[in-house]
Amino acid sequence: MKLATLHTARGPRVVAMTHDDRAIDLNLVDSSLPTSLRGLLELEGGLTRAAAALASAPDVAVVEGDVLAPIPDPGKVICIGLNYRDHAEETNSPIPSEPVVFGKFGNTIRGPEATVTLPAVSEQVDYEAELVVAIGRTGKNVAEADAMRYIAGYMNGNDVSARDWQKGRPGGQWLLGKTPDGFAPTGPYLLTAGPVEDGGAGDPHDWPVKLELNGETMQDGSTADFLFTLPQIVAHLTKIMTLEPGDLIFTGTPAGVGAARKPPVWIADGSETAVTIGPLGTLRTRFAAE
Repeated sequence: MKLATLHTARGPRVVAMTHDDRAIDLNLVDSSLPTSLRGLLELEGGLTRAAAALASAPDVAVVEGDVLAPIPDPGKVICIGLNYRDHAEETNSPIPSEPVVFGKFGNTIRGPEATVTLPAVSEQVDYEAELVVAIGRTGKNVAEADAMRYIAGYMNGNDVSARDWQKGRPGGQWLLGKTPDGFAPTGPYLLTAGPVEDGGAGDPHDWPVKLELNGETMQDGSTADFLFTLPQIVAHLTKIMTLEPGDLIFTGTPAGVGAARKPPVWIADGSETAVTIGPLGTLRTRFAAE
């Protein structure tokens, strides 16, 4: 099931997409359902009820609007660094023995087709195509064997990074390099986890991960090359923190980032990126100078 968030005439609404790409306002079908995707994930049995609403949706529930980030208001935005061997090697970084973790804030979230402003104080803005996981259940000290049950679904993401702040400032300012406004576009929809025959995404551990910059392919990898699988990541994170419905995990990027190219390639005013991962559609982002 494809779930998205539209800004409709009634405000932001979580919608389910039909096979012919019509958007069904789930709250119009079942008024007891939340109007946000995060609220739907927090609701016990919310995804099952959403699927039932989609199956019985009348035509009057079809809505239109601007597409927002699938989850515009995540509680946490957690990122895994160096999760592909080829990316670690291209950046001359040691191969990690456990997941490398950092975070972003809610101000970084943007939806598909958004325009992101390039900070005037950065001249080295880079792209990173990433599979993004949405958490669907509260979990602490989750075992690897159980971890996939805590994942609600998947979406495209772009971990946009200001390299001259991330690595070029005194001490290395990872926080400031990763958290300028709009530096975590996601979308266009969340594809729910589960067997393909049930409308789910299937196994996300063998999906192509591609990014184009201004129409040129810059990254062309596969989640089959993860150093740490999704169960390993979820189990590792929950040793330290409680994961909650609506939390997002960016799972790392393959080789081909701009900083590692010779000469380096940076996002500039007027640039456009396109991230395409497996069955998750394409996330397009435009960039404009501040």
